[in-house]
Amino acid sequence: MIEIDPDEIEWTAIRAQGAGGQNVNKVSSALHLRYDIRNSSLPDPVKDRLMQSGDRRITSGGVVIIKAQRYRSQERNREDALERLRKVIDEAALLPIARRETKPTRASKRRRVDAKVRHGRTKAGRQRIVDG
Repeated sequence: MIEIDPDEIEWTAIRAQGAGGQNVNKVSSALHLRYDIRNSSLPDPVKDRLMQSGDRRITSGGVVIIKAQRYRSQERNREDALERLRKVIDEAALLPIARRETKPTRASKRRRVDAKVRHGRTKAGRQRIVDG
């Protein structure tokens, strides 16, 4: 598990959306977490995999933006955002398993051809009958 330096995280308090009564209008309980991948202390291979991941929370400039507004308290939202950031980084830290190429067996090739022939006969049976 990779450690995340808290000094590399930028927090912005914002007002949460949705239901919540008066509380939602008065208190900025939602948080934006911003984590710059390129300027972080993460290992270079993890940075590269994060940038290539295609996650919509990662901007083209290499900044992870997570909006946490699930809970009514700012502290719970902070923990939630940190947990989601850890999950994104941990997924990028895992090395993808290399695919080992295999050849189809003779039996599987035979089954494939047989299925194609059966399907062709079914379709041929749907043709119009011509009087000869």
